Amino acid sequence: MASACPPPATLARYADQRLPRYTSYPTAPHFTETVDAETYRRWLGAIPQGAPASLYLHVPFCRSMCWYCGCHTTITKTDDPILDYLGTLRAEIGAVADAVPHRLEVGHIHFGGGTPTILAPEDVEDLMRLLRERFSLRENAELAVEIDPRTLSRGMAAALGRAGITRASLGVQSFDSVVQRAINRIQSFEQTAAVTRGLRGAGIAGINFDLIYGLPHQTVQSCRDTVARCLELAPGRLAVFGYAHIPSFKPHQKKIEESALPGAEERLAQADAIAADLLAAGYRRIGLDHFAHPGDPMAAAAADGSLRRNFQGYTVDPCDLMLGFGASAIGRLPQGYVQNAVVLGGYAKRVAQDGLATIKGYALTEDDRLRAELIERLMCDFRVDLAEIAGRHGADARALLAEADLGPLEEDGLLELHGMAIEIPETARRIVRAVAARFDAHLAASVRRYSPAV
Repeated sequence: MASACPPPATLARYADQRLPRYTSYPTAPHFTETVDAETYRRWLGAIPQGAPASLYLHVPFCRSMCWYCGCHTTITKTDDPILDYLGTLRAEIGAVADAVPHRLEVGHIHFGGGTPTILAPEDVEDLMRLLRERFSLRENAELAVEIDPRTLSRGMAAALGRAGITRASLGVQSFDSVVQRAINRIQSFEQTAAVTRGLRGAGIAGINFDLIYGLPHQTVQSCRDTVARCLELAPGRLAVFGYAHIPSFKPHQKKIEESALPGAEERLAQADAIAADLLAAGYRRIGLDHFAHPGDPMAAAAADGSLRRNFQGYTVDPCDLMLGFGASAIGRLPQGYVQNAVVLGGYAKRVAQDGLATIKGYALTEDDRLRAELIERLMCDFRVDLAEIAGRHGADARALLAEADLGPLEEDGLLELHGMAIEIPETARRIVRAVAARFDAHLAASVRRYSPAV
């Protein structure tokens, strides 16, 4: 049994591997056109009465491009494309609601982007009214929105409060001015502080910050300085992501000077420094890349084993059913995954013709469900009982363990084996994706698309 801390060179070797973030399994590169709009309509029609759902609404517009961005978004200086898109989005919401044979109960709604708050305040309130008309929102439903603090107005903050938004995720990334210029995102601490105060004043108690390490010209000290400023504003949660430089898939990333990017060991040092400072401030480490205040529901979920992982990352949302709306949005149903058309024109055309915009997806097999559960528990709990999960799916745990060939990872200190149970020691948890990948039956065909493990 390996228990010693892996040496930095070993960690760096694994950290430099390009691996999925495992917000789904199988991951999106394996979706195919064999799952189409008619498939989705059948799956919607089969949703059982009483099944709780989550909704994701994608707003793919920004006022300017951040060069590190890996999202599907479009830059617009005018509101006309946004208004056209809103009409299409409303039509899709109606078509999906009509395809479900009963009024669907909803416990979570997430507005993602792009910049969802690029919408006019009245449009956000109208969208929430529509969702309440077409779905049955639970009284304690979490309603979350992603926010660019550079563009949020006081009017929008007030509208979000009136619409019932309960949680806001603010993009911070880094407060280092050198880094900000290198990624084309100038955002002062004062802007961020004012927005944080405004949201809380509007009644939005849940505040998340997103940070990124591994950015051009970023250093351990600049990461620590950013954390110190964030702590002044006392967010309930922080998500800390490693920058994924994949210019072959996101051409705007070519504007980032590759020679200014930190190497694997420096990325590890930055991640470690951020984690150390947040832990010293009393935050709890959640999964691979989140931190939560001890009083936050996410800390409780991590402690009691109910933490989940979906397309928004770590979540307290227990729903296995998630419906995605908007261009490029992905949904998850018991039968599998569906994804909408990515290009705005194609999305609008499909909704106009059919109501649904699905262009591809993936129908899950029993083996996929087994591996999905196994990978999710590794990513959330850092431990998994192969025998228990295999038993639920009628699989052979010993065969699964032999196929994964975990010996080299155990020798390198990335995991410990206790019979059929796998545990990842605290010293190796930041590269849990390297362990999860050993159970990924689809990985070899798409490894080039993914980000470094740390």
